[in-house]
Amino acid sequence: MKAAAIILSGGKSSRMGTNKALLKLNEKTTVERMVDTLKVYFDDIILVTNDTDAYQFLGVKMVPDHYQGMGPLAGFHAGLKASNYDVNFIVACDMPFVSGELAATLVEKIEHYDALIPVINGKKQTLCGVFQKKIVTKIEECIENGRLPIKHLLDHLNVLYLSEKDLQVYSNIDIERVFFNMNHPHEYEDAKKWVKAD
Repeated sequence: MKAAAIILSGGKSSRMGTNKALLKLNEKTTVERMVDTLKVYFDDIILVTNDTDAYQFLGVKMVPDHYQGMGPLAGFHAGLKASNYDVNFIVACDMPFVSGELAATLVEKIEHYDALIPVINGKKQTLCGVFQKKIVTKIEECIENGRLPIKHLLDHLNVLYLSEKDLQVYSNIDIERVFFNMNHPHEYEDAKKWVKAD
């Protein structure tokens, strides 16, 4: 597929109390599960991290933030700048059940839009969407003007929003699970139970 998958692993994991990306589910770390899932569908995997030593074992391309301490938007910027592809799937490192099949479908649907964002239970999934590389300059403007929330960026883009209903048409996957975020210790426990049940 002519697209890259960009995994953002720059967060402080303050609610979890430890690096979420390196928490283990069975024998694999969360980020390893995600890489294994996405590399089946994408030609390139880029990990955005300011701690490259911790992720050497993944054997993927890694880039640090150009704008340090500026949150997820800085991760978007670093990942898109490092990508050799016009279209990119961007996902946070705390989504252990990400679907490669759904990600590939979203990439195909972006067409002329700047971004494609799923909306699940009325909530925009800004850290699991598809973005065109050409929006890098818009991201730089946002960061330089101190407008760090991703919604500020989206206000200036031509965005396609897809609800659960729209997504269900493409795939018979468990949407709730695919968009599950592991932020708190109790959510990590839930994820472990799911993996065990599988």
